[in-house]
Amino acid sequence: MTSKILVIGATGRIGKFIVEGSARSGHATFAMIREASLSDPVKAKLVESFKYLGVTILYGSLTDKESLLKAIKLVDVVISAVGRPQILDQINIIDAIKESGNVKRFLPSEFGNDVDRTMAIQPTLSEFITKAQIRRAIEAAKIPYTYVVTGCFTGLFVPCLGQCHLGLRSPPRDQVSIYDNGNVKAIFNTAEDIVAYTLKAVDDPRALNKILYIHPPKNIVSQNDMVGLWEGKIGKSLEKTYVSEEELLKNIQETKPPVDFLVGLIHTILVKGDLTYFTIDPSSGVEASELYPEVKYTSVDEFLNQFV
Repeated sequence: MTSKILVIGATGRIGKFIVEGSARSGHATFAMIREASLSDPVKAKLVESFKYLGVTILYGSLTDKESLLKAIKLVDVVISAVGRPQILDQINIIDAIKESGNVKRFLPSEFGNDVDRTMAIQPTLSEFITKAQIRRAIEAAKIPYTYVVTGCFTGLFVPCLGQCHLGLRSPPRDQVSIYDNGNVKAIFNTAEDIVAYTLKAVDDPRALNKILYIHPPKNIVSQNDMVGLWEGKIGKSLEKTYVSEEELLKNIQETKPPVDFLVGLIHTILVKGDLTYFTIDPSSGVEASELYPEVKYTSVDEFLNQFV
């Protein structure tokens, strides 16, 4: 019996993939949508596509207790995919889950670094501290959970070869900035693969009250590895400018929000090795590609082929 899943933050960057993946994998899927968001034509079209997949649309918001409680009472699993401004509002989800008493798993909005083991600095650190506060609140409320730690989104980091603050849609063919020595290993996963692993975990007792780390071996690569793969595909070497840690820290201070957050991510991930400096503690974490070897994930190498 597959779980009934509620997705909160359903029209966001990862939320839309979760809704679609959940519906396609046979889960009875509910998406909580703010009615105001339908005035955005892109979101309205997305909601129509959800309906076509058989998703039940529930109108409500994190700040409307009645609608939240009503939605949560319909399901077994709640997946939150809310964006940065709403991370702390997830306290309302925790309260509603506690009150409803029927939820067997809550997955809060994480989908990034392990916020309890981060070496991030400000301003990036603030978001991680907030997410850690939500973890503590879940544990204090004794709500069954899975925390999903995904590393970087391939779509954000790989088309720009790690220069995520530049917003490039396809990899550069002439010049690239390499941060520090470029040898620090990071982890990159597509949104589709993140969702595939996440949905495998929602009914899996092995992932209950654990951190699900999505660390597929072919996607643990350094910036130099990534650049090398791209150079191999286009048959030429890029001109490399090396940016020291000191210069990067200066850039963070001089850059305005929200781009300073992205420069901070570069520092913590590609210089400090935030995603790979530790080994997974089996008492608190499990690795997705080991649990679910049947998931055929997209490697960084394969992802780059579309740009050649």
